[in-house]
Amino acid sequence: MKNPVTFSQRLLRRKPINFLVQETQQGGKTLKRSLTLFQLTMFGVGATIGTGIFFVLSEQVPVAGPAVLISFILAGITAGLTALCYAELSSMIPASGSSYSYAYATLGEGVAFLVAACLILEYGVSAAAVAIGWSEYLNNLIHNVFGVHLPNWLLSAPFVADGYKLHLGGTGLINLPAAILVFLCCMLLMRGVTESARINAVMVLIKLCVLILFISIAATAFNAEHLTPFSPHGFAGISAAAGSIFFTFIGLDAVSTAGEEVENPRRNLPLAIISALFVVIIFYILVALTALGAQEQGLFKGQQAGLAVILQEITGSTWPAIILAAGAVISVFSITLVVLYGQTRILFAMSRDGLAPKIFHRVSTQTLTPNANTLIVAVIVSIIAGFVPADVLWDLTSMGTLIAFTVVSIGVLVLRYRMPDAPRGFKVPFFPALPVLSICACLYLISSLSAIVYVIAAIWAVIAATYYFSCASKNSVLEAGSEAYSHQNGDDHQ
Repeated sequence: MKNPVTFSQRLLRRKPINFLVQETQQGGKTLKRSLTLFQLTMFGVGATIGTGIFFVLSEQVPVAGPAVLISFILAGITAGLTALCYAELSSMIPASGSSYSYAYATLGEGVAFLVAACLILEYGVSAAAVAIGWSEYLNNLIHNVFGVHLPNWLLSAPFVADGYKLHLGGTGLINLPAAILVFLCCMLLMRGVTESARINAVMVLIKLCVLILFISIAATAFNAEHLTPFSPHGFAGISAAAGSIFFTFIGLDAVSTAGEEVENPRRNLPLAIISALFVVIIFYILVALTALGAQEQGLFKGQQAGLAVILQEITGSTWPAIILAAGAVISVFSITLVVLYGQTRILFAMSRDGLAPKIFHRVSTQTLTPNANTLIVAVIVSIIAGFVPADVLWDLTSMGTLIAFTVVSIGVLVLRYRMPDAPRGFKVPFFPALPVLSICACLYLISSLSAIVYVIAAIWAVIAATYYFSCASKNSVLEAGSEAYSHQNGDDHQ
């Protein structure tokens, strides 16, 4: 008779890297390797550019003033440090699950489950927040083309944030366009990852062309006086904005969730992560700089579909605003698509490990995609998008992203010392200084987030811990050793 598994053994047991790799090579329950380097890079760019630039200026310019440019740079440097850590771990562990899988291999099941809970929160609320912003640009597009506005009750959440609390008092009943967008993305993902990736790549290229148009036109109206005072709220404002803006770099994590569906993952995953970050930072800085130069900083507060409004004011014509709003509608669709994709792949990996219900691991025999998983995620995210205000969702996404990024950087440190000779397609330079800097930068940005985010995150952590100790830990494929693990990976196909 085997000795019972102790509390500490459950928390600290690690999933061997060779198990993680073998899972991606087994038939029956694996996902299809079909993503190219270009498609994967577009996944990263698609899940990142737009989330911040199309919406976040109206939220963060009032917080930091024109110094929001420094906020973007600070968030970008932090993301860059972490991107290199992601590149190393993704080249070692080319599996679905992103930082959850990395944590499982390095820090143990307890930390991995906590990271997974953060990722579920991160991706779910991010998709909802982006969908809310999409409805703003859709309304702007309809107004410019047809001369009518959608009714406010159809575009706004019934809840508002007040300090530590969420309560009724919003101006609408439901954000219906946001909920509809989530289900449209769900339908596309259920058709197959290859088709989704191709459509996403096209939408991302459209997005970049639209932003180049904005940069070109806004630069003609650049007024340096609009940048003064540059930092009206000091470094506290810059830090607060940087913490909120950081959610816009979720695309880097989204790239690593595709580890099981990319061709030549040890080479293409690191290249895609670094390439996506490079493209993102260039566009973020150029768009933010030209927008701030073209419009007085006081006008950003509460401005909906802000970039489209700026173009309309500069040109005195509706056609540039129509093009930008249409581009935003298309491109934000791609953001929601990729973020929902990342959410489903994390749940897929957890389910395969026995830490989430089996339904999240069932794969369609026709499309080789987790369709039931995708539908469940779409229902939950659409409810959040329809009824919760966007400002709360931005910071919640940043919290989840920063925790995940911190764990990835710790994972690099652990594996370098524990498995120094393991094959790596990429190695972080300036080790161990760079991972340590990444950890410190992430923790600093976490400290700048709003109070209500800590309250909601703490409640979520308690719920996750309760589920782990009461159910998930006992169903883990590692609970009964490798024999149970081998058996678990042979019988769950839809």
